[in-house]
Amino acid sequence: MAKITKQSDNFAKWYTDVILEADLAEHGPVKGTMVIKPYGYSLWENIKNILNNMIKDSGHENAYFPMFIPKSFLEKEAKHVEGFAKECAVVTHSKLISEDGVLKVDPSSKLEEEIIVRPTSETIIWHMFKKWVTSYRDLPIKINQWANVVRWEMRTRLFLRTSEFLWQEGHTAHATKEEAITETLMIVDMYKSLFEDYLAIPTIIGRKSNMERFAGADETYSIETMMRDKKALQAGTSHYLGTNFGTAFDVKFQSKENKEQPVFATSWGVSTRMIGALIMVHGDDKGLKIPPRIAPHQVVIIPINSKNEEKEKFDNFVDMVHSKLKDNGMRCFIDDSNNGPGVKFNNWELRGAPLRIDIGLKEFESGNVTLCRRDTGEKEEMSLDKLSTLPSILEDIQKGMYDSASSFVKENTFELHDYSEFKKLLSKENCFIKAYWDGSDDSELKIKEETKATIRCILEDIKDPKLKCMFSGKPAKHLVVFAKAY
Repeated sequence: MAKITKQSDNFAKWYTDVILEADLAEHGPVKGTMVIKPYGYSLWENIKNILNNMIKDSGHENAYFPMFIPKSFLEKEAKHVEGFAKECAVVTHSKLISEDGVLKVDPSSKLEEEIIVRPTSETIIWHMFKKWVTSYRDLPIKINQWANVVRWEMRTRLFLRTSEFLWQEGHTAHATKEEAITETLMIVDMYKSLFEDYLAIPTIIGRKSNMERFAGADETYSIETMMRDKKALQAGTSHYLGTNFGTAFDVKFQSKENKEQPVFATSWGVSTRMIGALIMVHGDDKGLKIPPRIAPHQVVIIPINSKNEEKEKFDNFVDMVHSKLKDNGMRCFIDDSNNGPGVKFNNWELRGAPLRIDIGLKEFESGNVTLCRRDTGEKEEMSLDKLSTLPSILEDIQKGMYDSASSFVKENTFELHDYSEFKKLLSKENCFIKAYWDGSDDSELKIKEETKATIRCILEDIKDPKLKCMFSGKPAKHLVVFAKAY
């Protein structure tokens, strides 16, 4: 039986225990890397397929760009290279040689220009856009790619922050600022739908502050989520890049009026970090709880017939139940492994399967099954003709998981106007705090230094001069959400 640390004892250890014991992933041989195991990857695939359909339905096309980027490309956009410089993996040589059985870098293979392993693809994509864009007829370009990226992290944690991770990154080029901003906001709404409708994770959406904005962006919009330890996780971002990358890579187009115009850009992405969010929003001391709409197996069938009594008839009964579930559109799996029933029960509870159906000799003889819910732990005996109701039960589980997470966020979100109360609350517990802020980097930095809380996003701009910044007492410019974050 798997032993998992309790959330209340050590949340970070609980998180790692769940990932390892549920067979989602494990550490790779290079520090900071991650091996995603089949069960974890099937979860990623389900999320990916849903989002991929959303992306295509909204008029984007998938493409692929090289993972190797000339260093000079990054240098063309100063803010961008500054933001990623400390995280870049650099290729300096092209081959190895063997000397007495020892592999060494061949000094003669030193590259004329160092190559950066893709931390994000804006620079190489805008290099290509220059070739593709000459006229207004070529716009808009709406490209998405599914890829891996490398950001050389010093402190890593499975799914949340690894040196290499999987993601999608969208990149678009537009004739006008208005089109690009509309695109940026449309993507944020798409991510909101993915998180709330499928992952059952409530979200807060807003703009990033100057200090938290993506390197090279004019504006960054983020999806912020609350974990069970009440810390925030930035789960997805959408960036309005203005003309920064178009200018850096000299991308221009001829308008209908035959005037040379700049090109406006966006970029946006979510990653395997979503799985980390899923674990920390829904998991409990027994392990994962996976929303049915993205679960690898929505229903797991456990046959219990250790002495193989009436084996052929028993197996046929199990297969019939399995077929009925599939005919009703459910993803289902028969666990016919050699493990004992108790181990199987524990395993699928740990792995978060929404529903479990137990079929022992009692069920076989009565022609019924025993249904077990992961979310509530409830069990009930169910006749075969009621199996057609399981899709509605799965939807009830999906809704219940979202409602539970949403209530948790509301219970742990506060609005404060006094900085001493702000510090006092954060010294006791993690939470989300809505507060007024004067918009200055200085105030934001001092709050972060004193409390470790950051501005997760700007909810709205303030025009009422009577409203004051919680920290400085100056006129407020924004209502924001503060929290400690991953």
